[in-house]
Amino acid sequence: MNEIIKTLSAPEPISVSVEGMTCASCVRRVEMAAGKVPGVAASSVNFATKRLTVEPAEGFSAKTLVAAVKKIGYEVAPKTIELTLQRHKGGVDADRLKTVLEAVATTVSAEVDAQSGVVTIETVGGGRQREMLIETARLAGFTLKSPTGAAHDHARQGHDHTHHTGDERKLERDVILAAIFTTPLFVLEMGGHLYAPMHHWLMGAMETQTLYYVYFALATVVIFGPGWRFLKSGFPALAHGAPEMNSLVALGVSAAYLYSLVTTFAPGLLPDNARHVYYEAATVIVTLILIGRLLEARASGKTGDAIRKLAGLQAKTARVERDGMTRDIATDDVVVGDIIVIRPGERLPVDGEVVEGASYVDESMISGEPVPVEKGAGSPVTGGTINGNGALKFRATKVGADTMLAQIIALVEQAQGSKLPIQLLVDRVTGLFVPVVIAVAVLTFIVWAIFGPQPAYTYALINAVAVLIIACPCAMGLATPTSIMVGTGRAAELGVLFRKGEALQALRSAHIVVVDKTGTVTKGKPELTDLLVADGFERREVLRLVAAVESMSEHPIAEAIVRAAKAQDVTTPAGLKQPTIGNFQSITGYGISAMVEGCKIDVGADRFMEKLGLSTAPFADTARRLGDEGKTPLYAAIDGQLAAIIAVADPLKPSSIDAIKALKSMGIEVVMVTGDNTRTAKAIALQVGIEKVVAEVLPQGKVKAIHDLRQGGKVLAFVGDGINDAPALAEADIGIAVGTGTDVAIESADVVLVGGDLAGVVHAIGMSRATMRNIRQNLFWAFGYNVALIPVAAGALYPAFGIMLSPVVGAGAMALSSVFVLGNALRLKTAKVTT
Repeated sequence: MNEIIKTLSAPEPISVSVEGMTCASCVRRVEMAAGKVPGVAASSVNFATKRLTVEPAEGFSAKTLVAAVKKIGYEVAPKTIELTLQRHKGGVDADRLKTVLEAVATTVSAEVDAQSGVVTIETVGGGRQREMLIETARLAGFTLKSPTGAAHDHARQGHDHTHHTGDERKLERDVILAAIFTTPLFVLEMGGHLYAPMHHWLMGAMETQTLYYVYFALATVVIFGPGWRFLKSGFPALAHGAPEMNSLVALGVSAAYLYSLVTTFAPGLLPDNARHVYYEAATVIVTLILIGRLLEARASGKTGDAIRKLAGLQAKTARVERDGMTRDIATDDVVVGDIIVIRPGERLPVDGEVVEGASYVDESMISGEPVPVEKGAGSPVTGGTINGNGALKFRATKVGADTMLAQIIALVEQAQGSKLPIQLLVDRVTGLFVPVVIAVAVLTFIVWAIFGPQPAYTYALINAVAVLIIACPCAMGLATPTSIMVGTGRAAELGVLFRKGEALQALRSAHIVVVDKTGTVTKGKPELTDLLVADGFERREVLRLVAAVESMSEHPIAEAIVRAAKAQDVTTPAGLKQPTIGNFQSITGYGISAMVEGCKIDVGADRFMEKLGLSTAPFADTARRLGDEGKTPLYAAIDGQLAAIIAVADPLKPSSIDAIKALKSMGIEVVMVTGDNTRTAKAIALQVGIEKVVAEVLPQGKVKAIHDLRQGGKVLAFVGDGINDAPALAEADIGIAVGTGTDVAIESADVVLVGGDLAGVVHAIGMSRATMRNIRQNLFWAFGYNVALIPVAAGALYPAFGIMLSPVVGAGAMALSSVFVLGNALRLKTAKVTT
């Protein structure tokens, strides 16, 4: 059993939510704690998504990982999967199944109800975890199914979103509570300072000591109520020698509060001129920071819109035919080979192939094209797309995590959770930032206490608290990951999936884009483009007879001619039966011939016509023109007479010309590298505006061409779609795979274009540039803000200008800095990248 579990638990990156992280310093602590867990090869935290990603190795245990994160003051939120145990025998089976499931490395906990058979598993596994757990149980002799009805899994992003909403509600509650108790305290204290009549009224209505008691009661409610979150996280982190943002707030608020307590209850410990209370500063700081957190949570929630939209495209149930009956089951219970019934207007639950019916399907979520695509028997269909007015039955070919939609979601999640090289530098800086700020605050207090004017201790306290409060590294921690989240989400909407985060940073510096021809610039599927007939022949009849002969061949060119005949409805005219074909011959290197309805039909190259004694001179000019256009000319003879010239070509994708023009306008050199013959390659290149062509190269030749082209340190991106492009995709600085290509090509790439055309390359580079520009803006603001305001908070302007920064102003500025960074990142949601 252990060997089975080891096989089924094949290592793949594991991503989980972590609760309680509030700044970049938290990120560093969680990464270091997770990295020290046995069986963790690498760990990374994305502050914007609040997710920890680890690479498991031999000996990995989810329980150990969760315990390690919890030990430093944070909570891991695992994914919960609910299943039902079929045909169980009570407690014995329940206990044995629990043992089996908990032996899986990614399982945090497993509970099996002996009476109901309900199985609840907490796991940190990925998208295939559910299927893996079911298979593990099956190999141990148990049958697990989803509960009746819709799937009961708490999907990763959905669960996170629910939890995120819960955090928002708690913040809203705390903000309201803090505001209710802070407002009267602030009005009474500050109103008395700012408005003399109010001060006189207040002094007449209540003794100063009694007023302090009121302030104390109001402040205590705020600090140990809504503000408790800062104290319970900040001081333990400080005690562990790893202070973070909550530590700064906790120190600042506690200092103001404790100083006020001494003034209130033991004033004799302070000089007469230093007996002041700062209850209002402590409570206003708590309230403003909570408001900032709430605004940040709301803005941060919007950064994950792309994933939620994609997840919303997944159908919850499927109508399948099993055992002669049609029934609705959870989409997660669909297996490969199931026949699925789709009614008009319904969303397809999984990927498959149509076996019955005809309809038009809206595939805009994949292709971005608004025009529905016709589907009939044999047509592929994709889960998440929407059926039109017809009814369909299709056979499931990919289910669960293997569907295209699930893979798209996984790629977007992977990109959003990735850490760019620039972020590693930011993390190192912020890891040292909080200890340095605490040291600056201590130094500020000492300097003011020794050299400051009277009351020196009061000035020292105010400035030290201001330094602590204003120096929050939240904006630094959010600067990069929020831009990545929004940028990659917007890219996904444009049909661009970044498989590797490094590509998002590298692509913006691309100097050269190398494109393959077949399937990248062109459609990769030959089509009949021209058919010109000689005098005395009728076009439709010639096409019908030629198609009849070509239907006996499996050559791609033959298939193109037959498809064209079917599309033009000339294969079986009204009143005629399928043409009878006899004496079919295929002459290698020349062409084919056959008897069709008593006529001898010959189709082939010019040398075939010459072999038959027929001159192709009447079509000489046309043949040259077709060759220059990158088309392959063929000839047809009927009963010994030259009847037509036929051109078959791999046509350009509609967007290729505009896309290459757009790439050039971005200052990027475009080069074509292909295995096709030089004449055809140059003809295609001329049509799309590519000046440099490297043709007739084998796969390894493409690798050499890439190596030669990027001499001088130029950053090169390669775009391809076939198996033969895989080496080149891996060799390039950034490999870009056309999503309609082979799995091998996609796996070798850093970026995948879902739409399948070169417009996606423009979108990818455009979004890379926009995202990196956005990150630079965020980092400039976040670091510039701290560099500029920490000295001001410390009192650097006081000797020359008499200016001091109030801790209250610092709290407001600190909150706004994070909101500014998030707001700037959200601008990427509407980024325009056009061809």
